[in-house]
Amino acid sequence: MIARLSVSTALASASLVLLPVQAMAQSTDDRDETSETASARGTIVVSGVRQAYRGDFALSEIPQSIDVIDAETLEDNNLIRLNDALDLNASVARQNTLGGLWDAFAIRGFAGDENLPTGYLVNGFNGGRGFGGERDTAGIERIEVLKGPTAALLGRGEPGGTVNIVTKQAQIGQTFGSFGSQIGSFDKARSEADINLAVTDGLSARLVGYIEGGDTFRDTVDEFRWGFLPSIGLALGQNTRITYDLEKTRVETPFDRGIVVLDGNFKTVPRNRYLGEPGDGDHIARAEGHSLRIQHDLDDRWSLLLGASIRDTLLTGVSSDADLSGSRQSLFRDGRHLARERRSRLYDSEQTVVRGELTGEFMTGGLRHRVLLGADHDSFDNYQQFGRTRPPALSTNPSEEAAYVIDILDPVYGRFDPPVARPNNDRLDRQTSSGMFIQDQIELTDRLQVRLGARYDNFTLRTENYITDVNSERKDDRISPQFGIVYELAAPVTLYAAYSEGFRANIGTDVNGVIFEPEVSKSIEAGAKLSLLQGALTGTFTVYQLEKDNVLASDINNPGFSVAIGKARSRGVEVDLNGKLPGQIDLLLSYAYVDAESRSSVLDPNFSFEIKPGDPLINIPDHTINAQVSKTFSVAGRKAKLGGGVQYVGERLGATGTEFYLPDHTLVRAFGEIEVVNNVSLFGTVSNVFDAAWYANSYSQLWVQPGAPRTATVGFRAGF
Repeated sequence: MIARLSVSTALASASLVLLPVQAMAQSTDDRDETSETASARGTIVVSGVRQAYRGDFALSEIPQSIDVIDAETLEDNNLIRLNDALDLNASVARQNTLGGLWDAFAIRGFAGDENLPTGYLVNGFNGGRGFGGERDTAGIERIEVLKGPTAALLGRGEPGGTVNIVTKQAQIGQTFGSFGSQIGSFDKARSEADINLAVTDGLSARLVGYIEGGDTFRDTVDEFRWGFLPSIGLALGQNTRITYDLEKTRVETPFDRGIVVLDGNFKTVPRNRYLGEPGDGDHIARAEGHSLRIQHDLDDRWSLLLGASIRDTLLTGVSSDADLSGSRQSLFRDGRHLARERRSRLYDSEQTVVRGELTGEFMTGGLRHRVLLGADHDSFDNYQQFGRTRPPALSTNPSEEAAYVIDILDPVYGRFDPPVARPNNDRLDRQTSSGMFIQDQIELTDRLQVRLGARYDNFTLRTENYITDVNSERKDDRISPQFGIVYELAAPVTLYAAYSEGFRANIGTDVNGVIFEPEVSKSIEAGAKLSLLQGALTGTFTVYQLEKDNVLASDINNPGFSVAIGKARSRGVEVDLNGKLPGQIDLLLSYAYVDAESRSSVLDPNFSFEIKPGDPLINIPDHTINAQVSKTFSVAGRKAKLGGGVQYVGERLGATGTEFYLPDHTLVRAFGEIEVVNNVSLFGTVSNVFDAAWYANSYSQLWVQPGAPRTATVGFRAGF
């Protein structure tokens, strides 16, 4: 860890050396005045990068609830992980993150495959299904929470919604940059930089990078991560732009299943107590991705967007995890000695996507049509080599060494030689799919629009099990329709309603090698979109109901495999409000009521408890609210900002088919920033101001992830 911190400290020192040049640098405000760039000779004008799957629509015209978390909000709150950033939207709930090594969340109560990270999009490409570790927010321009099913366009994803990350793109013809460093609680040190260089009139490169190291609030658990996320933009005349993006990241941290909770007592052990083995070393997660997009404006009405991406990830490591079986777990007998498994992981994935879309508009009989049509091909290879050795059954009266126990009240690490993890799963899952989609939004009157759309998908799932030599294959095709209506009731109020159907192919098999039917869903929602104070303040009110069949859960007795648990339903109400109030006050408000429950009567495969219709889904709170207010003002002629926020998360089921619940919690945060010289600011943040005890997620009472205590950071940001 000393070596890791020295690297981060060196980068911070280099940034400090560069500070004196800022007085001569171009103002950041100067370069933000226009969204288009002209060369010094006026020969090239290049607009911004078009967003995939969106078409030419204002958010108020889309019959769907969309919430945007912008870079300024991320910066104000100093949010550096995707999971933390998504806490700002009440419709998103945290899920099991595989010991803190991947992103996992549910939107509107529905999560994805528990054996994979939650999928999300990066500039319209799949970017979240691999094993590259938790995503860092460096290089993110904004995060879009696209609520409701999107299968009619994307052909995949949960019916609750999809997250699309829009990254910072190279800006043609401009030179600007920012960099900064920070230090914080638990000896954390971090530096990052974002530099856009105009190489020629039509060629620019944007270089984004970060490096971070330090301890955590968890005993013996440290982490080190870095990333390099450059973007290159090339303008070929006025109408064509080529964009290349690279993702290169690495995370090193011990695997951490969290704490244990016995008989509902969340003080069974302190929240900082680590119950694995420090001697296991780090899990290492790395990712490398490449994407290339070509945008060509055919004329002032039609545009063509072509793209391709490839992303490779790898996760490796060994760990010592609590065994969840009641017949093997000595902790349930004596309340002190935790029996553990020895596990090993080698997870490798590769995803390739090729896509193209044409957007434009035309008139028929006085009606304006705005159309979006396209096609894509997606290939995802998911290789999992997993090993484990479990403690013996309690009926055999195993020794403490045989059960590989640790004393939860007085842990002694390295007490026993760890057992060797034996092969448990060695499997390649390969999913390929091809699809075509079309969408037409028709303006029937000046106030009324309807949207019609559908997507056809043909996909193949193949599994090769190298232990059992059982190969499985399933082919299927599906049409996913959508219908929406948008009505402008008055200048500040737009009403909308939408119906859509969707699906998500279930990757993998049960322990017998049987590939599951895809999840299928139906969704209906209606709401109102507001635009107040001349558009400075926007909001959405939504009611919805989602239903899906063929829901899967992890098979705890056979890790890496799944079992079917039937049907589920989610319905709820959402309120989102975001923008500026008079007096330089920024406001963010997000509230969600979610009623997510099972609709089947089945035997839970993990703990052999019965799941009944009406039972809540795991880790989904009924009520969630996030509210934040900040004010910009001047101090001695220098710009300053102060703000604070509060998040409330209601009680949640902590283990499927049980009465174990995570308690509700309320977290308060505060932040501030002040400009000390031109283009150089000092900032500070405090999260969990009142040091509340809270729990982010759980899988069982023996795998509970505690939330961080009060945490403070201070740092500087400089720009030119």
